[in-house]
Formats: sequence, C-alpha cells, structure tokens
Amino acid sequence: MKKEKSCGAIVINDDKVLLVKQNLGHYGFPKGHMEENETEEETAIREVKEETNIDIIVDTNKKITTSYMMSNGVFKEVVLFMATNENDDLKSQDNEIEGCFWIDIKEARNLLKYDNLKKVLDEVEELIK
Repeated sequence: MKKEKSCGAIVINDDKVLLVKQNLGHYGFPKGHMEENETEEETAIREVKEETNIDIIVDTNKKITTSYMMSNGVFKEVVLFMATNENDDLKSQDNEIEGCFWIDIKEARNLLKYDNLKKVLDEVEELIK
C-alpha cells in the first residue's frame, strides 16, 4: 500500500482558526507534503507560509495526527501542530488553494466536510479550553 505524509498547522488567533479553501471546494487546515530531510515542524511552517503567507510559531507539544484512505487508494497520514501566527498578512499564494480565511472556531465545524477534520477541531477546542 502506498503511503503519504503531510504536515500542517491549526493556527489559532483569538477565537478564530485559519482555514484554507481548496480549489475542489472543501475547507481544511493548511498542510502539505514533507520534503526530503525535513522535520514535521519544518514542513508545517513551510506549508502554512506557502499557502497563506502567514508565519507561525508551532507548539511541538500539541500535535494531532489523523489518517485516511484517499480516493486513489493511497493511505495518508496528516500531522497538525497547534500554532499561533506571527503576522497577519493573509493572502492565498498556492495554486491549489482558492482562498484562506480566519473563521470563528464555532463556525469552522460547519465548513469542514470530512469527519476526521471535525474530530481534529473537537480536539483543538479541548486543548484551548
């Protein structure tokens, strides 16, 4: 079975969470594939910057891992770190992303299509209580 690993971040700013809208129309957290010789943390920082132009501070003690089977049969593991933003120069930069938005945490759940991401958001809400 082919496997892939992506890393990203759940960026929290006050009561808002950073979500990206993919060109396919679904919302999620900024993330992407690990490069060779890159740590999970480095991947998360790079991918958030590439997709949203936001610089982040990652909390390596707070990470959530989720996994799923992609439609092409590839098993995907996603590592998401809790993070805060260092700047607020939000702009979509990646050609795979339609847009990026600060969404109220309570509203974010309604935008997330996939159950595994809703569970991640539930874990986040527990971590920030």
